[in-house]
Formats: sequence, C-alpha cells, structure tokens
Amino acid sequence: MSIHSPVAPSLRQGFMGGYLETLALVERLHRLLLDVIKDEFERVGVLEINAVQALLLFNVGDNEVTAGELKTRGYYQGSNVSYNLKKLVELGYMHHQRCEIDRRSVRVRLTERGRHIRSLVAELFERHAEGLETSGAIDMNGLEVITAALRRMERYWGDQIRYIY
Repeated sequence: MSIHSPVAPSLRQGFMGGYLETLALVERLHRLLLDVIKDEFERVGVLEINAVQALLLFNVGDNEVTAGELKTRGYYQGSNVSYNLKKLVELGYMHHQRCEIDRRSVRVRLTERGRHIRSLVAELFERHAEGLETSGAIDMNGLEVITAALRRMERYWGDQIRYIY
C-alpha cells in the first residue's frame, strides 16, 4: 500500500492510537507498581524509604555497582539515582566506598537492612507472579509475548537515541 493512498492516514491513525495507548499503559503500570510497593511497605511498617528506593535496592541485589552502572542498565535517571543512593546510604540501607582507580566514582552495595528490604520486594513479586498465574490473569506464553514486544520497542527507542542524534 502506498503512503499516498487515501486509506493510509486512517491506518496510521489506528496504529498511532494503539501506540499512544500502549505508552499510557506502560506509564500507568509503572505508577501502579510503585503504589503496590508503597502499600506493602505501609502494611509491614516500612515507612522511611519510598517505592523508588525499594526498587533500587531490589535491582542492586547482591551486586556492587556505581550510580552510572544503574543508569546504563536503564533503571534510573542520573540525578534521581544519585539522590536516592545518597539517601539510602544515609539511612543505612547501603554501604558506599570510593573506587580505588577512579576516586570520583562511588561503588555501593546493600547492607543487612538493604537486603531485608530487597527480600520484602522479592516476596511481594513472588506473590504477584503466583497470583497472576493461578488466577489465570496471564500465563507464561502471554508473558513471553508481552516481554518480546516490549523488548522490540526498547531496542527501537534505543536505536533512535544512538543513531539519530
């Protein structure tokens, strides 16, 4: 079909509409995830850190990383991750140590308190995975299809950043 075809604009509009709906859904899902973590923390009495910080602890896991590494992995925005890492160190959820080679760089890892928060988030995610599966809300095939599509979008967007500018 030619781009100049009278049908093409309506098809593009349909795809554009679906694309915008997908973008909105991804945003809503991320905000809902943060709300779910916040509610769980309120339920168990963890009130001094927020859901973004809890996800940061979860993603660091057993690794020792820099803020830059977390950013390049795609988990966080630069200034946001630096602020949250600083707060987590101040609150005793993370250890920090200057790199021997590059003194400007700081490596962080979880403390015992941080590992406790990470386990709370992991347990919450395990309950959700089990609940989604047992309720029939989504099966393994559905997850694979969603994940594959989202990875293709991620690759496309990454290519736009790398190659257009």
